[in-house]
Amino acid sequence: MSCPLRFPPGFVWGAATAAYQVEGAAREGGRTPSIWDTFSHTPGKVAGGDTGDVAVDHFHRRHEDVELMSALGLGAYRFSVSWSRVQPTGRGPAVQRGLDFYRRLVDDLLAHGIKPVLTLYHWDLPQELEADIHGGSASGGGWPHRDTAQRFADYAGIVADALGDRVEWWTTLNEPWCSAFLGYGSGVHAPGRTDPEAALRAAHHLNLAHGLAVQALRATLPARGRVMISLNPAAVRARTDSPGDLEAQRRIDALATRIFTGPLLRGAYPADLLADTARITDWTFVRDGDLAVIKHPLDALGINYYTPTVVSGGTDNAPLPRHDGHGAGAGSPWPGADRVAFHQPPGDRTAMGWSVDPTGLYDLLMRFHREAPGLPLFITENGAAYDDLPDAEGAVHDPERIAYVHGHLAAAHRAVTDGADLRGYFLWSLMDNFEWAYGYSKRFGSVYVDFTTQARTPKSSAHWYAGVARTGELPAWSGDVTVS
Repeated sequence: MSCPLRFPPGFVWGAATAAYQVEGAAREGGRTPSIWDTFSHTPGKVAGGDTGDVAVDHFHRRHEDVELMSALGLGAYRFSVSWSRVQPTGRGPAVQRGLDFYRRLVDDLLAHGIKPVLTLYHWDLPQELEADIHGGSASGGGWPHRDTAQRFADYAGIVADALGDRVEWWTTLNEPWCSAFLGYGSGVHAPGRTDPEAALRAAHHLNLAHGLAVQALRATLPARGRVMISLNPAAVRARTDSPGDLEAQRRIDALATRIFTGPLLRGAYPADLLADTARITDWTFVRDGDLAVIKHPLDALGINYYTPTVVSGGTDNAPLPRHDGHGAGAGSPWPGADRVAFHQPPGDRTAMGWSVDPTGLYDLLMRFHREAPGLPLFITENGAAYDDLPDAEGAVHDPERIAYVHGHLAAAHRAVTDGADLRGYFLWSLMDNFEWAYGYSKRFGSVYVDFTTQARTPKSSAHWYAGVARTGELPAWSGDVTVS
């Protein structure tokens, strides 16, 4: 019988959520609408007409949820701050009532021995910045508008000043690819715009916002403060080794990954990316000094991974299904990739229709081990949606999710064995919640939530993961996922 796989001492075991997906209390405490409030209230944008107005009511159930985390043995909780709860217009002074919620959350976490890992931006831009009431832009504001990057840096400084004495780990942005290309390219995410040039401008200004925020955080946080960014780099695979398919792989790698890692890690946008997108934009929105700001040193890199991407050269530019909403909308999230076709990878699938393939996670960890030597890595999101339902006794058994997480943790351990400096793993998600354009139809949580009563029920995967977190060991896989 195989021995358990032991992770390094000090390895961080956590779970993650995002503010708009869990908090609710959309109009309380001075909070004003974010772009996701506006988008979800627009008919036809979200499955079932669902919104995050109530979500899973984490705003009011904070203490209960932290006690649940403690009971499940989590060592860390990765959460995001709602920008419009803290700074409703995206400008000016903070609303202390908004900051107080996060002060109390952090205090609760620390009192239970749980490390707070704070994300400043998980897609919920204050609506006023998108509308650009002050900027006077005829085409709107938001991330295609350069001023938004400076507004974000100001906001980062406000939150750091309020919580920097208690929070060690800070994440600037979560998956800026989704913010740029799903929000402004395909339009399947807020704010729902379909403008390829705006998507590329947004990508740059998100990069710039990260760099400016790093400056603000370094100027405000105590010496122990640590700063990272969470990307969703694509594990892109060519369907065959033909020149056309390899060219498609190169194009998507540039648009999905190197558009961020180029400036972040090397201080330059890839030349092939600029050539691929030259018919869309001349990139003159990149100003002198921007790249030096973006390249500020990081303390770690967060990697979010769910499924690989398979491409070929062709003319069928069907949107790629992903957890972040690719399967709908008229626009394409891939400006400059019109000669690329996307294909479903083989293998078992989750309820999202995504292939279960842990080798993609291993490949990404080893890639960044090679490309960013000396930079610690965290898996800041990984998980799966399945159609979980309580049984007659009210228990929720989800053996497929246990199998999914086990396979990906085994891949992570293999990467550690092969030299990757992986420091932690955050399960997505702590509990079922508002899954963006899918509304409440998809369940990623290790804790089942009855969206009518808000009752929480840990699934069998939660108990299994608690055992891994407490011991730091991944048990040998036998296919037996019965958990008491």
